[in-house]
Amino acid sequence: MEINIESLIEGAARAAGVVAIIDVFRAFTAAAVAFANGATHITMVASVEEALALRDQGAGQICMGEVQGRAPERFDFGNSPCELSQADLSGKSIIQRTSAGTQGIVTAGKTAQQMFAASLVTASATARAMRSIATNRITLVAMGENGSRRSSEDEICALYLRNLLEGRQGNPEAARQMILSGGEAAKFKDVSRPWLNPNDVPFALDIDRYDFAIKVNMENGYPVARKFDG
Repeated sequence: MEINIESLIEGAARAAGVVAIIDVFRAFTAAAVAFANGATHITMVASVEEALALRDQGAGQICMGEVQGRAPERFDFGNSPCELSQADLSGKSIIQRTSAGTQGIVTAGKTAQQMFAASLVTASATARAMRSIATNRITLVAMGENGSRRSSEDEICALYLRNLLEGRQGNPEAARQMILSGGEAAKFKDVSRPWLNPNDVPFALDIDRYDFAIKVNMENGYPVARKFDG
């Protein structure tokens, strides 16, 4: 089995085989929360305008996500998994737009054989699911900040997933400490960015909080994510 680690939007464009697009802070942690709280599926898009148009057309009931970390106007939720964890999403369909994670999904959807939206809260389940369907190639894409700058949490998540995929045991505490020492975790304490919830950091670093993966399939031209227990 060939396992490649790629980074950023360019890496998503090169992704092949069974692909995991990684966004720890915070898109795919929030997506996992949405499924844990009852959401049926998540349509992932590249733009705010696309998300709002799909909701207006009845393709989804809730818009969530961010632009430069902040919830766009007319969105129901931002990108905070901690805040989303208080919402009852039973039976709701969601449209998600973020600056890194959903951009990677949209890009990789052009070449990937199969796709997963990955983060640390679903790490073991994601590795297990990928192993169950991969035949020859796996690509792990660390999306970083805005898909254009590498970030420690996504790169470490990719390494963590590779260890699991290759049959080695992960070290959750070591992964957490490495991420906490990085700049991306520190920005959640920046008082000049009050839209970033500091409680999102321990939430996103709660490794294997959920025992399901998030599988993404192309449906009617859009990548649609669903909870995957297989």
